[in-house]
Amino acid sequence: MGTIKKDILIGVLISLFATAAGCFLYVEYFSKFGFNETIQMIEDGDLYGKILSIAAIPNLFVFFIFIKKKQDHKAKGVLLSTIVIALTTLILKFI
Repeated sequence: MGTIKKDILIGVLISLFATAAGCFLYVEYFSKFGFNETIQMIEDGDLYGKILSIAAIPNLFVFFIFIKKKQDHKAKGVLLSTIVIALTTLILKFI
């Protein structure tokens, strides 16, 4: 695999990890309720799209770190993953 594709894949994977970490941080620390109660409220209220959009905020920081370090291909991977997350959020909103 070429070095450019490898860097883009690394950016995508880091972005997905940052999104998962953002989701966990929101559910665990920013919610007034317990972890299980918050997950249940997300399921009951069908709030997957809203939580996913909030959870994608750490991607912004990861993107700017890669830009600052001049790792443009990894930043492209983060951007690609963020676009996919945005489209997923859009689809979840209308379904």
